[in-house]
Amino acid sequence: MTPSEACIQTEEICRLAPVIPVLVIHDASKARPLAEALVAGGLPALEVTLRTPAALDAIREMAKVQGGVVGAGTLLTPADVVKAKVAGALFGVSPGATDTILDACEGSDLPLLPGAATATETMRLLERGYTVQKFFPAEASGGAKALGALSSPLPQVRFCPTGGVSLANARDYLSLPNTLCVGGSWVAPADLVEKGDWAAITELAAEAAALAG
Repeated sequence: MTPSEACIQTEEICRLAPVIPVLVIHDASKARPLAEALVAGGLPALEVTLRTPAALDAIREMAKVQGGVVGAGTLLTPADVVKAKVAGALFGVSPGATDTILDACEGSDLPLLPGAATATETMRLLERGYTVQKFFPAEASGGAKALGALSSPLPQVRFCPTGGVSLANARDYLSLPNTLCVGGSWVAPADLVEKGDWAAITELAAEAAALAG
């Protein structure tokens, strides 16, 4: 898969909804009902971070949910890429971008949302053909004001900002011409997941999906 082909698929995924839930899952048995609750609320694209032992099993369970598009976040090594793809991930997300991780995703035909925080990092990815990128860590890197400043010199790049994004500031990012969607964990709070309060999570997802309006 070429970077251009990957970007087409990544952009399509980013345009599915204004918010991609960023999910840290500790109990794989909760993965499928969590995915069903989020999809029911209007958020089909889901990022499961590879930060817990349960992550790959969670991806396997979420991949069974009709209407869901499950991806793997925190891809750091080629091994992560292979495991995520085998588990059923349809896209990948990385906090930054190295040639090693880009090569691995291209070689595995896994569309990647690679991370960038500066104009230099954005330009390096653009040189390789990545026109869809993750702005991370968004708030720590200057927030919506910093991301908006990149739109004039680099208008061909579109972003999914994550890191410190919440319901309170999501519209600040979504109003920018270079933002496709945002990533955030607020739609699936740990306490609600632990309790299995799927109805409440569906309500939060619907509230986030309404940000597109």
